[in-house]
Amino acid sequence: MFAVFGLGPQEIVLLAVVGVLLFGRKLPEIARYLGKSFVEFRNGMRGVEEQIEGAVAARPEPPPEPLHPPQRLAAAAPQFEVHS
Repeated sequence: MFAVFGLGPQEIVLLAVVGVLLFGRKLPEIARYLGKSFVEFRNGMRGVEEQIEGAVAARPEPPPEPLHPPQRLAAAAPQFEVHS
């Protein structure tokens, strides 16, 4: 997962230590806020998806084209001219 950012295990541990040092006691509160924002984002995306699906369902379908009987076509064989 972190390979996308080019982070190895040592860098991840260093970032975790710095995060604990900087945020210490507020870390659970920050995690709670991040969780709430993620849930709100998901709910917002679900609302957008429902609007798109509603718009697609409300769009009228075009009327079917009338059927035409098949037409006979003359055979298109090549014609050769004889020159004497």
